[in-house]
Amino acid sequence: MDPVLAFDTAAAHCAAALLCGDRIVAIRHEPMAKGQAERLLPLLEELLAEAGIGWRDLAALGVGIGPGNFTGIRISVAAARGIALARGIPAMGVSGLEAQVYGTGRAALASLDARRDAAYVQAFDAMGQPLAPPDMGDPATLALPDLPAPPLCLGPAAAALALRTGGTSGTPATPQAEAIARIAAARAQPALPPPIPLYIRPADAAPAKPAPALLRPR
Repeated sequence: MDPVLAFDTAAAHCAAALLCGDRIVAIRHEPMAKGQAERLLPLLEELLAEAGIGWRDLAALGVGIGPGNFTGIRISVAAARGIALARGIPAMGVSGLEAQVYGTGRAALASLDARRDAAYVQAFDAMGQPLAPPDMGDPATLALPDLPAPPLCLGPAAAALALRTGGTSGTPATPQAEAIARIAAARAQPALPPPIPLYIRPADAAPAKPAPALLRPR
């Protein structure tokens, strides 16, 4: 059944999902402004226990790489790197913007809160493929790529983006952690490079360290 464990702490939450075959067997989303570093590993162990499997049974990991909170991204990416190294399995990084449009089946504009009256925004086609790299700025004035059709606009900037493009506001078709798990499962292959954080805000643009602190699952 090739279990895939996915998790994300890039925003004010600790979210995780366990995919076995084509079925989500456990999923959690816990809002929290801080404490993700202490909560993440126990949460993952709870999901595995709920499904009746252990760390050794995992085939792959999926991890949210941002954009979002600088510290939160580093927590989940470092955890994914450590677990993947300890268990000898691949870890796939998935952006929160890509996860947001998973399963929509139409051209979409995804957005995430960047604070300071700004948003992270990225355009995708109906197959979920990016039309341009993610950008950050005022959603009312941020440059947008040409879109093949009026888009489905998602996230906190959905209303502003829909007004600009003639699109419609909506909600994601799939919970974020589940979307990360399904995207990761489709991409899993041996010998992948480790996931790296996706930083867009200039102040967050420090390169990832090649050897982060490792969380070693029991």
